[in-house]
Amino acid sequence: MLVEYKKVSINRQNKQVLKDISLSLEEGIFYYLVGRVGSGKSSLMKSMYADVPIASAETAEIMGFDLLNLPSKEVPMLRRKVGIVFQDFQLLQDRTVFSNLEFVLKATGWRRKDEIETRIKEVLTEVGMATKSYKMPHELSGGEQQRIVIARALLNKPKLILADEPTGNLDPQTGFQILTLLHNLAGNGHTVLMATHNLNLLDDFPGKVFRCADKKIHSDF
Repeated sequence: MLVEYKKVSINRQNKQVLKDISLSLEEGIFYYLVGRVGSGKSSLMKSMYADVPIASAETAEIMGFDLLNLPSKEVPMLRRKVGIVFQDFQLLQDRTVFSNLEFVLKATGWRRKDEIETRIKEVLTEVGMATKSYKMPHELSGGEQQRIVIARALLNKPKLILADEPTGNLDPQTGFQILTLLHNLAGNGHTVLMATHNLNLLDDFPGKVFRCADKKIHSDF
């Protein structure tokens, strides 16, 4: 299993948001995480890259990392193996698309200029943005910016991609294109866990569904 959670509880600001939850994520599967705002979807995802601590658990493992006993020095190593797609993009506005991606690679240990340039070209091609590397974020549409965010998530060839409401700020047509891209990534061997409250997406893009409600997680499979 890529992710194995057993009896995991998560607190935020001294309030319990998830209690005794269990879930497993396999490789190459597209998963939905659905539920109302405030039901714990984002907290669960953030726990998977050690941004939110786990209060207690029987097991909390992700790609060989034990989240219950994870030294701070190993957190960057974990995060290199997880691709994160944010709803609000979080691109650096003062630099080009290329520089945004270069910044991430250098921050995660890449040093050779030729390898950096090759990897950036590869991920931009993968998301259909090969000709946009010189653009500034404000020169791109919302859908284009989200494609760049997905490219950024792919830089270190992660097995797991966490997408938190990736279509929340997009129009329906653009959202459909972004979901097509994410769904194809699962078809190419990545595991994708996508949080959403738009249940209509399930008709066009099949996947396994986890539902957050009442501090619990229920699976529909």
